[in-house]
Amino acid sequence: MSGPLAGVRIIEMAGIGPGPFCGMMLADHGAEVIRVERPDAVVDRHDALARSRRSIVLDLKDADAIAQLRGLVATADGLIEGFRPGVMERLGLGPDVLLADNPKLVYGRMTGWGQTGPLAQAAGHDINYVALSGALHGCGRAGERPTPPMNLLGDFGGGAMMLAFAMASALFHVARGGSGQVIDCAITDGSALLNAMTMSFVTAGEWRDERGVNLLDTGAHFYDSYECADGKYISIGAIEPKFYALLREKLGLEDDAAFDRQLDAAAWPLLKTRLEALFRTRARDEWCALLEGTDACFAPVLSVAEAPGHPHNAARDTFIDVDGLMQPAPAPRFSVTRADRPRAAPPVGADTVEILQSANMAG
Repeated sequence: MSGPLAGVRIIEMAGIGPGPFCGMMLADHGAEVIRVERPDAVVDRHDALARSRRSIVLDLKDADAIAQLRGLVATADGLIEGFRPGVMERLGLGPDVLLADNPKLVYGRMTGWGQTGPLAQAAGHDINYVALSGALHGCGRAGERPTPPMNLLGDFGGGAMMLAFAMASALFHVARGGSGQVIDCAITDGSALLNAMTMSFVTAGEWRDERGVNLLDTGAHFYDSYECADGKYISIGAIEPKFYALLREKLGLEDDAAFDRQLDAAAWPLLKTRLEALFRTRARDEWCALLEGTDACFAPVLSVAEAPGHPHNAARDTFIDVDGLMQPAPAPRFSVTRADRPRAAPPVGADTVEILQSANMAG
């Protein structure tokens, strides 16, 4: 393996959503990530979140399997798990046990509500966690109910990416001579942190604590998506005055006095109605020909199927072929420590014998 995390071994207790995404991030950047699966597990090779792993099967209802896993974790730098609080302890695999076996271990715990607090043992999903953190409240249009941005804000932004950052930080601490430790990564905490700028604006009196009426939440006419004549959409984000002026010029609105009121929130609804009508007069590709690549802060709204074919994405290899499967490429990019190309998810248990034999020899 190559990449900035080359030489790091992570044990991943198989799960769904943020845990696997964190494992993917670590594997994408060179870590050896060993995914521990149940005997009845099924992994779809199309699943990008399971790529670049090694896979073993262990029945954790069996005492011998628990002992084997402890031996394997003793050879590792980190472990990530996404069970409810207390599950790993009941299996005999809690932090106290595994850190006693391996004092340098970074033990990453991924949950929705966190390891402590009144809701710690309650079931939930992304929508619930971002609702509680205050992040969901601002997602949506004025006068409408909150609209979850899929599970990007919670599971992946507030959860997986936070855990990946925390794992790398704690591994750096160990590399500098520090001890191992436990990471309590809660999606409620992480999505609250992602909302830091908005919360700062609210406390400063610069943002109304409601949906769809502010600068960056579709309230402003110059920061929104618009439907075109062909039913497709474009995005506009011309915030700065010089970019807004260029947008007006490109749209033939430079002499329209109504559009002088860029930052007058009272004018936004009318100006948005004007732009809605204007953008419906041409197809998306026509607007691309006029605006794309300029400083008008424009981009077409592409579907999942369309995005890989866009010239910019193609030039940067933003999407890559992974064993015949189109997937997002690893990000971000490093100038020196470039990781190997991702590999498709392996068959469940493909590496069980080899990994356990290696762990036994190491022990």
